[in-house]
Amino acid sequence: MKEIILIKNGELVLKGLNRNTFEDILIKNMKKALREIGEFTFTKSQSTIIVEAVSEEIDLDEAVDALSKVFGIAALSRAAACEKDMDKIKEMAQSYLADELSFAKTFKVEAKRSDKKFPLKSPEIQRELGGYILSKNHHLKVDVHNPELCVTVEVRDNYAFIRGNNIKGAGGMPVSTSGRAAVLISGGIDSPVAAYMMAKRGIELVAVHFASPPYTSDLAEQKVMELLHRVAKYSGPITTYVVPFTELQEAIRDNCAEEFFTIIMRRYMMKISEKLAEYQNCSALITGESVGQVASQTIYALGCTDAAVNMPVFRPCIGMDKEEIIAISRKIDTFETSIQPYEDCCTVFTPRHPKTRAKLPDVIEAESAIENGDEMIKKAVENAKRLVIK
Repeated sequence: MKEIILIKNGELVLKGLNRNTFEDILIKNMKKALREIGEFTFTKSQSTIIVEAVSEEIDLDEAVDALSKVFGIAALSRAAACEKDMDKIKEMAQSYLADELSFAKTFKVEAKRSDKKFPLKSPEIQRELGGYILSKNHHLKVDVHNPELCVTVEVRDNYAFIRGNNIKGAGGMPVSTSGRAAVLISGGIDSPVAAYMMAKRGIELVAVHFASPPYTSDLAEQKVMELLHRVAKYSGPITTYVVPFTELQEAIRDNCAEEFFTIIMRRYMMKISEKLAEYQNCSALITGESVGQVASQTIYALGCTDAAVNMPVFRPCIGMDKEEIIAISRKIDTFETSIQPYEDCCTVFTPRHPKTRAKLPDVIEAESAIENGDEMIKKAVENAKRLVIK
């Protein structure tokens, strides 16, 4: 039996004349996801991509799991390829889906006849196959509205494909179809979720992490690398910079009014991230901030932070509450890592009474007390450690 994987495009079908370009990028991303599993062929066919293993030894379960994390795929399923003969189709459907048919209580049949030379029309295929399945599985009942099992037959140019229920894909747009952006990544819950959400919209990620030894430990940095590794399962490889931030944080502590510590720290983080983003041909920055979640995330503080850079700043979590963000972090398997008790630099020198209604002129005046700020930014950028997380 020849078994393949059928990939259903999501938003790509709306791309008109650019659709082929988007599909080619999707296939490139699928190849990367399957590289360590084995060699596959990819065939575009009518809003579907047919993925076929070159060797029978390849584990299709592993391949399906990897493809389920590739953005741009709305749904996917394993399917059996069969001769375009109605008797063969009936026999194959019963044998290939035997386990699913035995456990289901209700089912329906859907048919899609792309090959108009096939003698039976779609409704006729559905009636014949449905009747055959009922004759072999007396416990089953037909439910055309909400069946436990949907048996689908797609009659195409070379084969008829038979499959059961679809597996939900990651959705979104293929990574790298929407440009590049740099995400400020901490060890918390929010920023990995923000990275995932923007990658889902087709953005290729660069990550910037700030380390402040001895106030932050190597374990805190390892935690962030693990978080990026989990995000990379969806986004693909992430070029990452670890920025030494101790000198700047101590300068802020020693020279600035305490109530502005956090806002000024965030402004310097943004300035450094913008420099690294420009070097990596990024067009935007990404953060995990949510309005009102902490004192540094009021609309006043966010406005002062944004004023430090010229790039647009994307905040996909901005209107979400903590439970919504946690739900996504559990889905992408970052939550348990995020809650490990290794503090990052955002918790260093936290002010007792942070300014929640900060005004930009006051922040700039407080920041001006740091005499060599530009030199320290340049030094931090030059000394940033670069690595690629996969």
